[in-house]
Amino acid sequence: MSHARQHGRDHSPIRPYPRVLACLRSPGARACAHWVAETPALPVLVLCVIVAIDMLAGTGRIWLPLLATGPALAAATSRPRGVLGVGALAVLLGTGIAHRHDMALAHLSVVLTALVTVTLAGSLTSALRARRERVLAAVRSVAETAQHALLQPVPETVGPFQAAVRYSAAAAEARIGGDLYALVPTPYGVRMIVGDVRGKGLPAVGTAALVLGVFREAAYDEPDLLDVVGRIERSLARNLGGDDFVTAVVAGCPEPGRLEVVNCGHAPPLLIRGTEVTAVDPVRPTPPLGLRALSEDTPRLQVVPFGDGDQLLLYTDGVTEARDADRAFYPLTEGVTRHLCDEPARTLAALHEDLLDHVGGRLHDDAALLLLRRPAAAQGGEPAGAPPVADVDGATAARGTSASGPPAPRPADSRGC
Repeated sequence: MSHARQHGRDHSPIRPYPRVLACLRSPGARACAHWVAETPALPVLVLCVIVAIDMLAGTGRIWLPLLATGPALAAATSRPRGVLGVGALAVLLGTGIAHRHDMALAHLSVVLTALVTVTLAGSLTSALRARRERVLAAVRSVAETAQHALLQPVPETVGPFQAAVRYSAAAAEARIGGDLYALVPTPYGVRMIVGDVRGKGLPAVGTAALVLGVFREAAYDEPDLLDVVGRIERSLARNLGGDDFVTAVVAGCPEPGRLEVVNCGHAPPLLIRGTEVTAVDPVRPTPPLGLRALSEDTPRLQVVPFGDGDQLLLYTDGVTEARDADRAFYPLTEGVTRHLCDEPARTLAALHEDLLDHVGGRLHDDAALLLLRRPAAAQGGEPAGAPPVADVDGATAARGTSASGPPAPRPADSRGC
């Protein structure tokens, strides 16, 4: 006999009863466990409160109809199984309350029929809601995929430049809108476009896709930036209706220290030099893309000095026309000055948060921001004074001061984050 037997103990492992294990592993037990897990807590809590009030007040007939709020509330927050679970609990509690108060069978039958009806209707509503949610999730997934294909992500470094983009669609469920942007390295330097299509919805998305496709192709083929704009104009003239148009700014950096800008009816870009933020206004207004046939004005090429540490911000009117509760527009220049730093991604992230705070959390129009920065050289840099903005015909535009006045001084170092 072993030592354990001598002490009257059996040290063999304790095994649970096989029947209990079989019951716990049965399909019915698993289904019940899933049912309990899917039963929402808030409707159950509401039912418990009603029962507690009945026990304290002692007027069961008055509180019985309120048990229907349980399955009705579950229909808006849970799946059909959860609604059925709450409905079954409501029926059991209603039967218990009726038995406690000796309620007539006819009246109890009416109440229970109402509870069952609300439960079944809530289950159907929950099933339809779940189906719509699945469809919406699929649509949002497709829209997000289309956005990644249409508005391709901009890398943090493009050639010698740092870059960042922030985009928000007014239709948050679709995650895509009528604003467009692109930044591509080409044999003729880095080129970029930011534009806004007239209108919203799928037609605007289609027009944006057309403009971006033509831009990405022409940017590689055309040495002259004006020819890139001309190809976009000809494509839109063939494909757009008479009332459709696209405002856009097309820019490029063909060589160090030189920035070319073509503005077609769009908001002027912001040139950031040190702590100074200046709008690059077009020397001569140009109609939007798609409307050249209605005007004799043609796009003009502006040349802007763009040295080490300089930054260029392109944006759409969804940023500047965003209003707060007092209907005041968002002050973009002041916002850039407050949040400016040497990292474009951090600058746009802070600027975007500031914009959302200004409008109260949600934009009512598509908004796009693209920031390009030329990192400061390790040693040396361009002279403190910078020449004024000029177009190809020699016309000048004010930048910081009037055209006849002295150029604005440039600080030696850009401001840190």
